[in-house]
Amino acid sequence: MPLRRLAAAAGLVLALLPGLAHSQEREFRLGLITPPVHVWNQEARSMGETLDELSEGRLSLATFPSGQLGSEGAMLQQLQTGALDMAWLTTAELTTRVPDMGALHAPFLVDDIEGAARILRSDEAREILDALPRATGTVGLCYAMTGMRQLMTTEPVDTVDELAGMRFRITPAPPIRSFFEMVGAAPAPMPLTQVYDALANGQIDAIDMDHESIINFGYYDHAPYLMETNHHLFGMVALISGRVWSTLSDADKAIVREAAQIHCDRTIDRFVAEEDAKLARLQEVEGLTITEDVGREFFGDIVERWDAEWAERTPYVERLRELAATF
Repeated sequence: MPLRRLAAAAGLVLALLPGLAHSQEREFRLGLITPPVHVWNQEARSMGETLDELSEGRLSLATFPSGQLGSEGAMLQQLQTGALDMAWLTTAELTTRVPDMGALHAPFLVDDIEGAARILRSDEAREILDALPRATGTVGLCYAMTGMRQLMTTEPVDTVDELAGMRFRITPAPPIRSFFEMVGAAPAPMPLTQVYDALANGQIDAIDMDHESIINFGYYDHAPYLMETNHHLFGMVALISGRVWSTLSDADKAIVREAAQIHCDRTIDRFVAEEDAKLARLQEVEGLTITEDVGREFFGDIVERWDAEWAERTPYVERLRELAATF
């Protein structure tokens, strides 16, 4: 082929490359720590259907629940290298790299799950996602949530002083550790998948957990005392690897964002709508003692002490408190 015709052919191929890239089929892999029955997993699977629909069959999603791909920390590392495409990780996990996200775990930031939803949908919360690419090598697509956190113990508790010395399983995150250390408990970080056995063998005395996970895992088998504290919200961020994100066309980025947002919103809406019904279901569990309306006053000056410590780490403590005060 003459050199002139060869160059023209090469130019035509290069001109078509953006269109070819746009038309390529792709299956994303998404990891979660929650079991298949959890709302997050249900909505993640539905997100795959939405991706398929919006992309006319080009984009699909395979989900890996129950920590099949490792702990949240391990999945975050995989996202950084591009070995994993997406993950739905707790905001707690991200606080180790993004201190501003610790403000979302401020004790008694909101009174109920409706307030939690408003916080996670706020401009202030969205701003915190802007730090993720530099800090974690990921892009935060949207927030979702699970239910408000409650306390479960193996023995009855009447006063905050009785929490002192208890071995509390916590999500391994600095703001959560601060809270339990301030009440005198002994924080015991461990993955969600190990909690049931740890209660069963006496490795821990108590946990903080939401209604959804309490029901899914049956923690009341070994921790039959539930205190309805609503002591903090528990968010999730839908993440995509920054390396993977950079390979997508603008059109596909828009599709991924839209699909993620649809199912983040549905996740939030479901938890808000179902929170009371889940409590009612737990009230029917034989042998489970529930103490309701255990509020901020039970914990004394915990809010003031926690805020004093964390306000030095992030201005979002004050900003989110001010926002919550308007609800």
